[in-house]
Amino acid sequence: MSRETGKEVIARYIHDLSVRVDHSFLSINCGALPESLLESELFGHVKGSFTGAVKDKMGLFAAADHGTFFLDEIGETTPSTQVKLLRVLQQREVIPVGATESINVNTRVLAATNRDLEEEIKRGAFRADLFYRLNVIAVHLPPLRKRTDDIPLLAESFLYRSGLARQEQAMVLSEDSLDALMAYSWPGNVRELENALERAVILSPGDTITVDALPERVTARRAEPLVSERAPVTPTLEAIERAYIQWVLQNEGGNKSRAADMLGIDPSTLYRKLARYGDV
Repeated sequence: MSRETGKEVIARYIHDLSVRVDHSFLSINCGALPESLLESELFGHVKGSFTGAVKDKMGLFAAADHGTFFLDEIGETTPSTQVKLLRVLQQREVIPVGATESINVNTRVLAATNRDLEEEIKRGAFRADLFYRLNVIAVHLPPLRKRTDDIPLLAESFLYRSGLARQEQAMVLSEDSLDALMAYSWPGNVRELENALERAVILSPGDTITVDALPERVTARRAEPLVSERAPVTPTLEAIERAYIQWVLQNEGGNKSRAADMLGIDPSTLYRKLARYGDV
C-alpha cells in the first residue's frame, strides 16, 4: 500500500468485517519512532529495563490480542526489529524488553509500506523471511487521484464520524463542493481529504458544506500550473526545473525524501533548490 492513501481506513474495514471485530484494532507508524522506543511500544517492557521504565508496560501486540494490529511503514524498521517481528509471526509470542518470559498473542497483523520491499531485500535492507511471512495477501492501494469514485464515499464517512463526535446530525456536501472535491488532485491523499472536511465543518454555519468552506487549494480545481501557463514566452531552464520539481513533489504527496529519490538527487540538493525558488 502507498503512503497516506487510506491505508488505515482499509485496515479498519478489514477488521470490522472480520470475526475479530469485537476485539481491539490498534495501529502504529513504524517510521515515526526510534528503534528503542518502537520496540517498547510493540512488545512492551518491564520495570527497570531501561532508564525511565518506572513500571511494567504492555506492548501493542499484547494489547491487540484476538484483535487486529496495523503496522504502517513496515519498511522503515531496522534489521533488529525485523527479527523480533518475525518471531511474533512464527511463534505467536512476544518477549517484552528486559523480560525473560514470553507472552502468547493471537493477533492478526496487517502491514503497509510505500517501499518496494523486494528491492529492499536485494539491498539487504529488509529480511526476505519476514517479507514472505507478511506477504500472504497483497493489496495495492492507488493514490486518491486515481480512484476519484471513492471520494464521495470517503467524504460521507468522514462527515458521519464528525457528526457522531459532535453529537449532531452529519453535515452534507453541496453539489458545487462535491464537484470541487472530485476535481482536485489530492497530493496528500485521504489524509488531506479528511483535513479539508474537518476545516469545512468548522467553517460552515449550517448543515450543508458549501464550496466557500473548502480550502482555496481545493477550490482552484487544478494542479500546479504547467510551465506553458506561467509565461507566454519560451520558459527558462530554471522555470522548467522548478515546475518539474513541484510536479514530482505533488505526486509524492509533499514527501521531499521520496521526491529527491524520484529526481535522482540528494535530499540536501532538493532543499537548496526549493530554498532558491522560495518554495520552502
